[in-house]
Amino acid sequence: MVLESFVEGRWKAGVGDGQVVRDAVTGDEVVRVSSDGLDLEGVARYARQVGGPTLRAMNFGQRAAVLKQVAAALDARKDELYLLSARAGSTRRDATVDVDGGIGTTSVYASLGRKGLPVGSVVVEDSQEPLGKGGTFAAQHVLTSPHGLALQINAFNFPVWGMLEKLAPALLAGVPTVVKPATQTAYITAHAVRILDEAEVLPEGALQLINGSLGDFLDLLGGQDHVGFTGSASTAELLRGDPAVTARSVRFNAEADSLNCSVLGPDAVPGTPEFDLFVTELVREMTVKAGQKCTAIRRAFVPAAGRSDVAEALVDRLSKIVVGAPGVEGVTMGALVSTGQRDDVRRAVDSLAAAGRIVSGDPRRVEVVGADAEVGAFMAPVLLEVIDSARPEPHEIEAFGPVSTLLPYDDTAGLLDQIARGEGSLAGSVVTHDRGFARDVVLGAAPYHGRLLVLDRDDAGESTGHGTPMPQLVHGGPGRAGGGEEEGGLRAVYGHLQRTAVQAGPDLLGELFGDK
Repeated sequence: MVLESFVEGRWKAGVGDGQVVRDAVTGDEVVRVSSDGLDLEGVARYARQVGGPTLRAMNFGQRAAVLKQVAAALDARKDELYLLSARAGSTRRDATVDVDGGIGTTSVYASLGRKGLPVGSVVVEDSQEPLGKGGTFAAQHVLTSPHGLALQINAFNFPVWGMLEKLAPALLAGVPTVVKPATQTAYITAHAVRILDEAEVLPEGALQLINGSLGDFLDLLGGQDHVGFTGSASTAELLRGDPAVTARSVRFNAEADSLNCSVLGPDAVPGTPEFDLFVTELVREMTVKAGQKCTAIRRAFVPAAGRSDVAEALVDRLSKIVVGAPGVEGVTMGALVSTGQRDDVRRAVDSLAAAGRIVSGDPRRVEVVGADAEVGAFMAPVLLEVIDSARPEPHEIEAFGPVSTLLPYDDTAGLLDQIARGEGSLAGSVVTHDRGFARDVVLGAAPYHGRLLVLDRDDAGESTGHGTPMPQLVHGGPGRAGGGEEEGGLRAVYGHLQRTAVQAGPDLLGELFGDK
């Protein structure tokens, strides 16, 4: 079966054999994906001529109400998405992070739109700016909806949340969305869109879905359009260099994978709550989604004097992880999304091991429950240790799977130098009860991070954890992490709007924007 796309208000399959997508657990064919034969110009035209006017005719409150309905429709049928996610190797816990996380994000934006935006469809920023001594000339900054579309190009690891966290702010901003999911999990995204279509909760033209290649779609975009990308740094580089961005000024936001770090403070010795929190958090980040998270901890910095204690505790915890088919009793970690992805991770582990040694797990051997270890995309969690932190590999190579590397540090200055060598990350964390150490690390590492968590015994009970992006907070990061920002509450909505300085008499400005 060729997976259908949702274009111009109807479901249509591409032609040809398409690209085969296989079950991550059994190796069976799930679906074929192709966009050949789709009218991509028609997709862009439909978004601009139907979706745009429809959304712009609605005020912020009405758009927020749509998001509330979107969340409710998906929540009512989320078990269907859980089942499909299992075919991509996700356990129920993994699927909850994606599905419920996406629904929760949509609900947050519905609330933000209802409470944080004006009653109309124009955002008025600050007060009027006087421009003359006589008080007859002033200016007002306003935000309005552009007359374009938002193209989102998503990664394979979050087929539901990845779509919703971009759709929500775009829809609030009055901008129609075209979704291009990663081929490997496109069937999960497609089912979420089908649920929304069957529930009839979306305004006409607000959402379209292209499964398969985008072809020359970027050639159709211009200065009124927005591209949001999540994926590898190399693909982000290609997109950033496209004429759509360089010549026609398409707004471009990238969120790329990064070498996120977690730091164990010198005070966090065995027996302290912080030591246990660090071990728990690192094991969680290695195993949720089989480590296929853009925010997962890749570099774990530990005091050189306590390196062996940390390694011993982690080896003990990792030995209790049960790898196997999602849904089988006792399984705590599922498969990677594909055997190709597993092989990529294995090669990355080989490179990392050249800079140190493997202290837990074998990248090519794993005991699997309920499935064939060779047929499925299974891999054991792998913990490495680097003795010489000056080696380049742990600061340059990412194994996008259940893999993390321990790196020792001697002092705060050396630690901050190592953190900076990652060249920009989405998320970092500091696990310590020493406020002075926390302050030094946060202030020293903040320029290299989009988000930083300080975790200790006081906030652990309510902490959302190292790897969980929150819709109220900016998700993105500098440098290697893509240099962009997503979410961040209303900041994401404003990022889709056009800021204009309108100059006129104060009374006219008040008439134009006073009730918006």
